[in-house]
Amino acid sequence: MELTDAIRRNPMTRFQWVIVAICILLTMVDGYEILVTSFTLPALTEHFGLDRGQQGLVASFGTLGMGIGAIFLSPLADRIGRRKHILGSLVMIIVAMTLTGLATSFETFLAARFFGGLFLGSIVPSINVLVAEYANQARRGVVMGVYGVGLPLGAAIGGFLSVGLIDAFTWRGPYFFSAIVTAVLLLVAAAALPESVDYLVQKRPAGALRAYNRIAAKIGAVQVSSLPVPTRPAPVRGAFVSGVLRGIMLRRTVLLWIAYGLVIAAFYFANSLTAKLVTETTGDADFGIKAQALVAAGGVVGALLFSLAARRIHPRLVTAGIGVVGFVVFLVFAAFFEHQTMVLVLAVMVGLAVNGGVAAYYAISPSIYPVAVRAAAVGLMMGLGRAVAFFAPNIATFLQERGLSPADLYRLYGVVLALSAVTVALLHATYRGAHRQDAMDEEDTAANAAADAAEARLATSGA
Repeated sequence: MELTDAIRRNPMTRFQWVIVAICILLTMVDGYEILVTSFTLPALTEHFGLDRGQQGLVASFGTLGMGIGAIFLSPLADRIGRRKHILGSLVMIIVAMTLTGLATSFETFLAARFFGGLFLGSIVPSINVLVAEYANQARRGVVMGVYGVGLPLGAAIGGFLSVGLIDAFTWRGPYFFSAIVTAVLLLVAAAALPESVDYLVQKRPAGALRAYNRIAAKIGAVQVSSLPVPTRPAPVRGAFVSGVLRGIMLRRTVLLWIAYGLVIAAFYFANSLTAKLVTETTGDADFGIKAQALVAAGGVVGALLFSLAARRIHPRLVTAGIGVVGFVVFLVFAAFFEHQTMVLVLAVMVGLAVNGGVAAYYAISPSIYPVAVRAAAVGLMMGLGRAVAFFAPNIATFLQERGLSPADLYRLYGVVLALSAVTVALLHATYRGAHRQDAMDEEDTAANAAADAAEARLATSGA
């Protein structure tokens, strides 16, 4: 049994769980670094004397960089390998976080956040691919659900730490802390994170056979004298168009990207501006940061609940259900926005809806597309979502300047979550009749049939 079959069909080994754990830690840091601006926004506003328009830019400029990075930099992983792409991105994130902490003006702060956003956006698809590739077929759903906890957990822990860091080191403290933690994880990843097996087989870089056999030894698969024959067909001109933008796939792509764009808009509104809006309402910056951190903590609960519910209900329907819950929660949160105790309780539910909702989309999107275009399609989806995210806080601050209260803004984005739920339900409705199976399920079925046939041929020749 070759390495890819061993990974897919055998029980998860300790080595595979270590890979998943490292990737979860990477997404924890990613989650903190994506949302650290929201934790420091009240202090930044005071330090630089920002008006509301500038606050919206601070809250969103990094996400613009993330969108560009996801679209234009994440495809580099297909050329240089997932491992090199992840390590290189981590190096650049360390540089960006350090420069952000050293910023001396509003303009230099924005430039550093944009630069960091490029690599924060580009790294996520590579991490997703490694987790999915090293998870076996039986545990893939559970692994992806647990992996989805990383982003909100990192944001939650970072939020609570930010209170002390800001008190001790001003608004610069959280950025320097992020650079230090990322540097530690860079060393861990460099020592323990393997290359993508698919990349080794398909691209065959220098040392590919040696790397392949090292992974095989840790997985318990057989050593080989030559790399397996590539199973993925060579790229065909127009493959992306036919696999993403033609026939029923066009309908699915439009519905998926609209649904994701809507939920990511609500996600970045809640995660970028909750601390500021609560601070403005209560006059207590530390209380605003705690509320923001509880939003992130609720995402951990949401990701875990998604993982559990998806074992009994189809993941796309669970994703739609999270959107409906979010609609209700945002309306209730708006009704109790000036009640401090209820704000803290409901902040957890807000996070369950938006942070858990994003984790749900990360889980359901890869299976929609065939392997030949999967990375490009999901990367483009994330990039467009991050571009949408740039506008979400700016629209909110614009509307606030026109007289909308914080409670009104939450009602508005509650409706956005409801529209996302309707759209993903329409996406699920496209899987009927001959189109019932996901692309990933079809690939697993075909791969298992091919592996069984190969084993049968070997048994027959041996007899």
